[in-house]
Amino acid sequence: MSVDQSIFKAYDVRGTYPDQMNEDVAYAIGRAFAQFLAAENGIPASALKVGVGRDMRLSAPAMAARYRDGLLDEGADVLDIGQVGTEVLYWTVNHRQLDGGAMVTASHNPAAYTGAKLVRRKALPLSGDSGIAEIRDLVVAADFGEPAAERGTLTEEDLMAEFQAHALSFINPEAVKPVKAVGDGGNGMAGPMVGPVLAELPVVDLSTFYWTPDGNFPDHEPNPLLEENRQFIIDKVKDTGAQLGIAWDGDADRCFFIDETGEFVDGDFLTALLAESILAKHPGETILYDVRASRAVADTVAAAGGHALVNRVGHAFFKARMHETGAIFGGEVSGHYYFRDFGCIDSGTLPALLILELISEKGKTLGELVGAFRQKYFITGEINSTVSDGQAVMDEIEQRYGDGEIDKLDGISVDYPDWHFNVRPSNTEPLLRLNLEAFSQADMERRRDELLALIRG
Repeated sequence: MSVDQSIFKAYDVRGTYPDQMNEDVAYAIGRAFAQFLAAENGIPASALKVGVGRDMRLSAPAMAARYRDGLLDEGADVLDIGQVGTEVLYWTVNHRQLDGGAMVTASHNPAAYTGAKLVRRKALPLSGDSGIAEIRDLVVAADFGEPAAERGTLTEEDLMAEFQAHALSFINPEAVKPVKAVGDGGNGMAGPMVGPVLAELPVVDLSTFYWTPDGNFPDHEPNPLLEENRQFIIDKVKDTGAQLGIAWDGDADRCFFIDETGEFVDGDFLTALLAESILAKHPGETILYDVRASRAVADTVAAAGGHALVNRVGHAFFKARMHETGAIFGGEVSGHYYFRDFGCIDSGTLPALLILELISEKGKTLGELVGAFRQKYFITGEINSTVSDGQAVMDEIEQRYGDGEIDKLDGISVDYPDWHFNVRPSNTEPLLRLNLEAFSQADMERRRDELLALIRG
């Protein structure tokens, strides 16, 4: 079997169906995954217990069945939890103390894509740095031998209600006050996963759209980070006079917020708000934020008496660091929010609940809460530029801005007293990604244009 090795990405396995990924590839990955987990844990594959979940993509049932077959043929026991949001599979691996899990999803990608997010014990993800390359090599070698003499045991179980009850325990439902909101599920997994949780808050007047899973994505791609995909919910907030809009990506492990004016709330500002809220209940705890983020995060955490730590971008790095440091919460600009007491996994459910609780407790709208940040911190958001020689450009940036405070935790970050920026190469494309912040709109635009001129040369 010939395998397109480009499907093995930095954080998952992903490609188009059926040309790059099909049922045969899924079976091979299933067997390789079992072999990897067995070797990593120093146990026979027959001792493994592995979870499998799938999203709403049209290819997901057939692909999940073959990942499952691969695991079972290596002798591993499989717990199949059916059609779920990604965080439910992660939560299950933690909750049931499984040796690993495979979530059959292509997240926010268009309908033609399929993929798998693979995790080990404690729902720690395999990545390009740890695990994905080993899976790739096993699949390419295709030297699996005969299936195990004794096939693993398959168990099917619906854990959604148990997951939802646990999620609701993170807030005080009685503290939530009446609010008019709109939700855009993107025809992904948010409807069945988050919908019943929000239904437990009867004072929330939630109008839902694209709430039914549909792998055809007839309305828009399930990627709210793209402006064209969130225009619908922005318009709905404005048209209905809603106080809040929430949109989820396809596998619902990320949620995005629109304030009452119809303005998108940036992920770093949301991280700052959530951190402040969590520190009010848990003083002195550690908060993680990524290298791209606004200084609003570190400033807010310090003011709230917490300890802020900057981190590399990517869920593999966030989850590992949260386990290492005991951080109670972590947030990324991209809309991934991690919670220690939820197994350090990223959740699209908890932020929705926590923001509803926060605006109720503060007696302010989301726009009012974020307004203080918008008036002080002027951010570009992430700007991508195609470059032929990214390293040469990075070297030139380091030389040009050598009078600033330079850090190379992830790409290159340069700090000055009144502005800062980060430039990172893409893991998969010939792109450099710029995030920049200054303390006035004019200065931000001037610095941005200066950097982009250098990058795009």
